[in-house]
Amino acid sequence: MNMFLRGAAALLAAGVLSAQAQAPAPADFPSKPIRIVVTFPPGGSTDAVVRMIVPRLSEKLGQQVVVDNRPGAGGNIGLAIVAKAPPDGYTLGVGAAGALSANASLYAQMPFDPLKDLKPVSMLAAIPFVLVGHPSLKARTLKDLIAQAKADPAKLAIGHGGNGTAMHLSAALLGQMADIKLVEVPYKGSGPAALDVLAGQLPLAVVDLPAALQQIKAGKLIAFAVTSAQRLPTLPDVPTAAEAGLPGYDSTGWFGVVAPAGTPAPIVARLNAEITAALNDPQIQASMRNLGVEPAPGSADSFDGYIRSETRKWAKVIRQANIKLD
Repeated sequence: MNMFLRGAAALLAAGVLSAQAQAPAPADFPSKPIRIVVTFPPGGSTDAVVRMIVPRLSEKLGQQVVVDNRPGAGGNIGLAIVAKAPPDGYTLGVGAAGALSANASLYAQMPFDPLKDLKPVSMLAAIPFVLVGHPSLKARTLKDLIAQAKADPAKLAIGHGGNGTAMHLSAALLGQMADIKLVEVPYKGSGPAALDVLAGQLPLAVVDLPAALQQIKAGKLIAFAVTSAQRLPTLPDVPTAAEAGLPGYDSTGWFGVVAPAGTPAPIVARLNAEITAALNDPQIQASMRNLGVEPAPGSADSFDGYIRSETRKWAKVIRQANIKLD
């Protein structure tokens, strides 16, 4: 597995071993179809990854696995359904970094407590972002960009994929760690933000890889840095933000599978083992990477630890940036 999340790698390194060490699931599990509530609409990368592994899960579990798309409220709508479902392994959810870690600090009220009402089953994937700029910028490195922003405070605009998204938080973290003031411009997704940078309507943006990769390779966008802790195989010459002048910077999107709190450990272990096997399939891994996401299988316990560490990290960033969604 090519893990580029250094922080996540330490927590996910336990892999399947801890899950396999637990007692087996009941012999009759599953005895009916399993529903996976996906907190994003059909067609996006999260939905696509889930639909890649569903046929394999259905085959190995011997029961139909059904995808139920319930987008809205940054993932809160779908995961609230999961949190209130019976803890029997027949209702699962797929949530991202927002709903599972950041939303608790972004929303004044939550319909569930991610740390108390949900049981992590398995991380699915990590999503790297890249800081891109228009070629008209004088800066060609992140250090130069930071120097420009300090020389002319609150004049440099940076786009991102929407308020409260991981890309928004990545931009906020950049401003905080570099001690610069950027004018944040929210968009409805990575694509529109990248297009405005490409058109010269916006100098900078934090976007996901599919939105910018081809334009970076064509020299039409400057890639100042990737936001992950390690360089990306698809952009080997682009430094990480940490390498480019912000030691310790690490901000990556991710999503994974959760169950209602109280779901028996043997059932969680069985589900984790089958999900891990699917994520380790070379064909599935290749398909995921074509979408710009990195497979990130690991144990349920390591996923739990990662969610908790991300919750603490983003609570601090959100508080300092005074970001609120309601």
